[in-house]
Amino acid sequence: MKRNIKPIISTLAIACLFTVTSCTKDFDKINTNPVTNISDKFNPNFVLSSAQLNYTGSLDLAYDSFRSNFSLAGPIVQALANCTQEWRGDKYLIFEEHTAAYWGTGSVGSYIEQIRNIVDVIENTRGKEQYKNVHQIARIWRVVAFARLTDLYGDVPFSEAGLGYYQKIYLPKYDKQQDIYNTMLKELDEASSALQSGGDIVSGDIVYRGDISKWKKFANSFMLRLAMRLVKVDEAKAKEYAQKAVTNTFASNEDNAFIKHDILGARITQNRNGQVLFGTVGSQDYYYGKWSKTFIDFLKKSNDPRLGKIAVTKIYTNLLNKNQNANYVTDPAVQKGMPNGKQLDAANGDAFDIRKDPSFTDYPDYSSPNPNMFKLDGITFILSYGQTELLRAEAAKRWGIGGAAQQHYQNGVKAAITCLSQYDGKLAITESEADAYVKANPYLDAEGLKQINEQYWAHTNTMFDFYESWNNWKRSGYPNLIPVKHPNNSTGGVIPRRYPYPISEASNNPTHYKAASDAVTGGDSYIGRVWWDK
Repeated sequence: MKRNIKPIISTLAIACLFTVTSCTKDFDKINTNPVTNISDKFNPNFVLSSAQLNYTGSLDLAYDSFRSNFSLAGPIVQALANCTQEWRGDKYLIFEEHTAAYWGTGSVGSYIEQIRNIVDVIENTRGKEQYKNVHQIARIWRVVAFARLTDLYGDVPFSEAGLGYYQKIYLPKYDKQQDIYNTMLKELDEASSALQSGGDIVSGDIVYRGDISKWKKFANSFMLRLAMRLVKVDEAKAKEYAQKAVTNTFASNEDNAFIKHDILGARITQNRNGQVLFGTVGSQDYYYGKWSKTFIDFLKKSNDPRLGKIAVTKIYTNLLNKNQNANYVTDPAVQKGMPNGKQLDAANGDAFDIRKDPSFTDYPDYSSPNPNMFKLDGITFILSYGQTELLRAEAAKRWGIGGAAQQHYQNGVKAAITCLSQYDGKLAITESEADAYVKANPYLDAEGLKQINEQYWAHTNTMFDFYESWNNWKRSGYPNLIPVKHPNNSTGGVIPRRYPYPISEASNNPTHYKAASDAVTGGDSYIGRVWWDK
């Protein structure tokens, strides 16, 4: 299914302009502006578009995407690798500007660009007959936005967040993650049931363009993701909501949730992943970003057909050339991932100098993501049928619900392979090729959890959702990642488990921040753990 945002660029631009010019200069102004918050003349569909788009990355040239998703989460979960200091997750380095980027710094970040907007939509549509479906989709999207926040940080402002104008709450409390999860699951269940196919048209929806049946499937598929997060801390609740979810989840790649970007809106509507990987975010040494050796070796080991599609070599001809080489190499036989934890010099000895690694021949010989995956007018995946089927396979394996684990596993792997065509037709892999791969790499019940979650990791890496890849690794323990031991690391050589709270919270919201940071198991650090991470 082809979906794009061209028809609503003008309205989205208006919403984004309100966000940038009216909403981010100071906290008080956003909470006292009647035009953006309560005017009957203002259509909340505009703000819904903005909230959805900003989930794919900050308006400020992918500020959070580069610092938080690519620089930190990607290398931490060994999907990406980088030999510079700038990509700090590669060596477990703490840098406030990066660990705080997704939460929000200055005028960008999740609370500023996503949470404020989606709370405005919910509050502006509450009890209004003409916006019933908008209200329910906003409730679902609020869960999507908060799920990532709480998974990255733990306890976060939730129930009081974004309510400064409406309830005069300027210092929101941090809710316990357990309470947040209980509420999010309940919200998805209720909002999905309340959606009405014959109700109001959701004109601001840039994911499904108001298709209510697809939103119902989305809510259940996302519910399954959240339910499976709880398998180690509340298995009864995990099973309860997984059982609810599997009654109506995604049925094919046609249900995949993604946002189709456009270049007509300049940076406002462009693909944030593209802005990072094409280098428009600034001088962040983007051209060193490579697929990790761990990831490429995983694909090579099983002769995965995705390797010849998602990886290319010689995308840049040398370190100083930022202009991409149009004659990059896609041959799977020559692909090789960069080892994590390396650097450009011998400052810490030969063991950490990338030039001394046995894999080194030249920098351009390491594999990079294929440019067709991150075109500026391409797509950003939000949630997929492949992910959902793999989680259904795990639910079936654990509790025997929703069908046979083997069948869901096969469905998930095949969908993960064939959905690459949604990026670009050049990346298409046929059904027969996917079938052959599944046949050559069969599901084994004794290895079920390992196989399911390794495939989930591989698939989610190709979606560029390194947050989710990292979160599911924390939950499942798969794949078995070997920590890097860079001498400058900030964790004692332990793979990071969460992002520390922004330092600014200590002064902006001191009482609630202190209570939350004191409650983090393992301390408010890279190696502390969120509630469900046992």
